[in-house]
Amino acid sequence: MTTKARIALIKGDGIGIDVAAAAMQVAMVACEHAGAPALDFDEIRAGAGYFAETGQDIEPGGEQRAGEADAIFLGAIGLPAIRHEDGTEISPHLRLRDRYGLYAGIRPVRAYPNAPQRLADPRAAGLDLIILRESTEGLFYSAAAHKRAEVIGDSEVRETLRITRPTTEKLHRFAFRLAEKRRARGKRARLTCVDKANVFTSMAFFRKIFDEIARDHPDTEIGYNYVDAQALDLVRRPWEFDILVMENMFGDILSDLAGGLVGGMGMAACAEIGDSTGLFQPAHGSAPDIMGQDKANPLAAILSAGLMLDYLAEKTGVAAYGRAAELVDRAVDVGFARNRLRPMEFGGDMGTIAVTAEILSQIATATETQAAG
Repeated sequence: MTTKARIALIKGDGIGIDVAAAAMQVAMVACEHAGAPALDFDEIRAGAGYFAETGQDIEPGGEQRAGEADAIFLGAIGLPAIRHEDGTEISPHLRLRDRYGLYAGIRPVRAYPNAPQRLADPRAAGLDLIILRESTEGLFYSAAAHKRAEVIGDSEVRETLRITRPTTEKLHRFAFRLAEKRRARGKRARLTCVDKANVFTSMAFFRKIFDEIARDHPDTEIGYNYVDAQALDLVRRPWEFDILVMENMFGDILSDLAGGLVGGMGMAACAEIGDSTGLFQPAHGSAPDIMGQDKANPLAAILSAGLMLDYLAEKTGVAAYGRAAELVDRAVDVGFARNRLRPMEFGGDMGTIAVTAEILSQIATATETQAAG
């Protein structure tokens, strides 16, 4: 592949605009230093601000163009003051998940030196786990494409939790492949199924399919945890877990909890992978109160860009995208280790521009060192 990879870029709302611009700048520079084909951006307007202007949550043809790109990058969507009549926020990204079957939501949780660590136990400094969240079904099934909630006057609302065999099989297969890749990189790779199988038939079904897929992967160590116990364990002993696979709503909650253990949502990267495309975004909100003030921490978006580059390497077969992803990851690693990354989110003195500049500097330095060596 010598042509540019096409990225559907949805900056969205609030600080999404700031951090998406920072992340794409880093991705472009990493590609240049790694010798990877350049990225070509197709910017698509979407979000609450666009809805306020036009009455639509995404520009005409935007959904289709997003799916035609090699990958989708999203800054952040939503503004608290702009909502649908039923009180829910503007969320076209949920529809993109549904339309393109982005079933595998990857949320890395990693501790960095000199970044805040909320747990006193010294083992917390080595946290390196992944929450794998199914992203199209579960309780979010009611919220995605067709507003499937059943509203009974002003006295009751019923929403459907949906678990299907085809999607759950794909999720669990993805989970076992992820464990194998992690193990190949020399990391521990125990896979834990997180559910509420002792109470809900849907969750027992989720676990049953996990067990069926596990029989095809005898070399992968597996475990089980009920979601309430898992919430406790993420505070009590998170260093004992490697990959946690779970239903959509459980993953939405536990990934934020886990993000808090390693500094906050400004470090919460996210990839949502389907059979034909992937969407990448920081997991934080739009924080409109600090939009445009050079205060946002862009690292979650930058790390998400790294996940996107890694995905492009696998999707296109161009190994240089993988090298670009490694440059991004290493820049964050080294930047924290040398105390060169001090985001305002953590009480530091560096805003969006300064943090981005430091990442770019670390990428350039790593490339120069490699060339000299």
